[in-house]
Amino acid sequence: MKAKFRFMVAACVLGLLMTGPFGLTAALLLADAKDAERAAFAEFLIPRLPLGGLMTLLGFIAGMILLRSLFQQYVHGLLRMAETLRLMLGANRNFRVAPEGPPEVRELARAANHLAQQRDELLNDVEEQIRSAKATVEEEKNRLAALMSELAMGVIVCNLDGRILLYNSRARLQFRALAQGPTSMSGGALIGLGRSIFSILERGQITHSLENIQQRLRKGSAEPTANFITSTRGGALLRAQMAPVLRAGATGAAGDPKIEDNPPSPLSGKGGDEVSSQAAPAQNGSTATMLGAELHVTGYVLTIENITRNFEREAERDQALQALTDGNRAALGNIRAAVETLLDSPEMETDTRERFTRVIADEAAAMSSKLEATMSRFADSLKTRWPLEDVLGIDILAAAARRIEDRLQLPIKHENQDAELWMRVDSFALIQAITFLASRLQDHYAIRELRLRLSAEGRMVFVDLIWSGTTISSETLYTWELEPMNVGAEISPLTLRDVIDRHGGEIWYQRDKAAHTAFFRIVLPAAVMPEAQAIDQTQHLHSDSRPEYYDFDLFAARDAAGSGIDPGRRLTDLAYSVFDTETTGLQPSEGDEIIQLGAVRIVNNRLLRQEIFDQLVDPVIPLKAEGISIHGITEAMVNGQPKLDVVLPAFHEFCAETVLVAHNAAFDMRFFQLKENSLGVRFTQPVLDTLLLSAVIHPNQESHRLESIAERLGINVIGRHTALGDAYVTGEVFLKMIPLLADIGIVTLQQALDASQQTYFARVKY
Repeated sequence: MKAKFRFMVAACVLGLLMTGPFGLTAALLLADAKDAERAAFAEFLIPRLPLGGLMTLLGFIAGMILLRSLFQQYVHGLLRMAETLRLMLGANRNFRVAPEGPPEVRELARAANHLAQQRDELLNDVEEQIRSAKATVEEEKNRLAALMSELAMGVIVCNLDGRILLYNSRARLQFRALAQGPTSMSGGALIGLGRSIFSILERGQITHSLENIQQRLRKGSAEPTANFITSTRGGALLRAQMAPVLRAGATGAAGDPKIEDNPPSPLSGKGGDEVSSQAAPAQNGSTATMLGAELHVTGYVLTIENITRNFEREAERDQALQALTDGNRAALGNIRAAVETLLDSPEMETDTRERFTRVIADEAAAMSSKLEATMSRFADSLKTRWPLEDVLGIDILAAAARRIEDRLQLPIKHENQDAELWMRVDSFALIQAITFLASRLQDHYAIRELRLRLSAEGRMVFVDLIWSGTTISSETLYTWELEPMNVGAEISPLTLRDVIDRHGGEIWYQRDKAAHTAFFRIVLPAAVMPEAQAIDQTQHLHSDSRPEYYDFDLFAARDAAGSGIDPGRRLTDLAYSVFDTETTGLQPSEGDEIIQLGAVRIVNNRLLRQEIFDQLVDPVIPLKAEGISIHGITEAMVNGQPKLDVVLPAFHEFCAETVLVAHNAAFDMRFFQLKENSLGVRFTQPVLDTLLLSAVIHPNQESHRLESIAERLGINVIGRHTALGDAYVTGEVFLKMIPLLADIGIVTLQQALDASQQTYFARVKY
């Protein structure tokens, strides 16, 4: 029975106790009295009845006030203390009971705070021991995650249901660039922890590759991998390699390794039969032999490379070759005919001979122009046949200088080096070439100092090796070009000409008579800092070295997000999209509009601060001054931003297969509901409201504002009144609420929804 109901019962009992004895006494007297006595009694009582009733009423009111005061001080105060104690035990250990109320309650509060302090000291000691024990494991995990983050190739790790449980920065950037339509607005929402890989790659291709890997494992293959080429929804071509994530089970008899024969199918998301078959005799070094145990495929690693541009360049080269063949065939025919005519008619008149000569010259010039245009167009793609990388020019020269000074003891100076120049080169081969030239100059011409200069012109970069005094001949340079690049004991099979040709560049010798210097100039292709790499560096500037795109616990989470949301599932097993809106006003039904949408995902009880949705919206109506003073969004900020008919579908895709969470969610959801018919976007998933959940957890607290809840739960509020900032705070509040709900028996989604609807705030409509 609730405390307020007990209070009402106590009040009724008090009223009966105050009026009951008088009524009972009067009834007993009247029952034994005669008619004359009753009349005399009535004549005596009736005039005095108003005064008696008034005195009784005043006594009743005084009793009620006293009872209510005692109730507030003892009953309500103790209930509030109980809620605070639960906070101290769970969500906010630093919270303390305020010693207020009567002396007995204050003494109880002080005792509770003393016990909490002792508990905190013990917990701190235990936590310190746990941190010490976990330090090594955490260091290894972070090292692996950091390694994955820095790989130049996109890497994605999935469990057997196709749920993503790890991805690195390169994969995130790749799929952001590949995103089409609404997904591109959400910053690559296709990829995220707990999301399905099948929203990116074709399901059938993944399934087929897994089956091939299983077959190879059963045969004891040393390399149970699969390679395939697939396309994204936007039409981009990807080259992927799949490798299994294996887990060893119980060890079988010697020489009897087993591989899981019927794994869970990624098509159905359900486990297969527990059947194992004996593998064929394994080769030396095979995976099965090394483990010597029954192996289970628990997931797979995908390395992704975007080959769309390479494919397009190959197609363009084919078209160019075809155009050169078809376009020059007629020109060659004209030239051949003109030459044959000239040869057959040696006595031809001068004017006629000049006309034939002009035909030959014009056709040759046209062919030359076509060839030059084609070579210029495909120069970069021809260079990429050998793997080159984009590097800063000054880094290459600095490395070459260190190598020359270390191996040749030749002093190096730097001259006029452009720090912003990027080159597309094979850095190791280029450093070898520079060192080789320096060694030849030192050995044959005894130069005492070498200067390195870096400059550019158009799409070419010039690396100059400058020395004073002795000059050489062009024939000497030609001879050096064909020699193997051997420096001291270091032997290389490459020649200088190999390195130059590998880059599609040139090298020449030049003298500066005025300065009494000479130099070799190496001409190399310039490179522009790729956009994806620029984004990646920006991210590193604003975050620590530890990546946040992984959660290895998801290996054990079968179908973690699920194709549908089962209300009977535990709150800890679900994925959430915590969101908030900023609007022009507080009346959605009277024309107010959304001007900002922000959201962050929660997967496996972690707030993923890098998997966010943050977008301003052009409301197409004027903003209200009172709103601008709160959220700080001005007309200039929303002008030119996407309208809601573009933003809301993108947000809908971001939230797919997750439970929605918001504070005072009825307000935000009303804006969405009013747009259902016009935009055709319906949010059908369950919605949890931290305002209602707070009333469930702490029904005796006076305030359920987001700031008040955050303060109770020990959460720092930063960035309030921006959609994304409020979403962050709401997400942290919700994560703190989950164990508090479990303490009062609410552990499933359905239980949380039912409890929310029983609160007073659930009646509020917008």
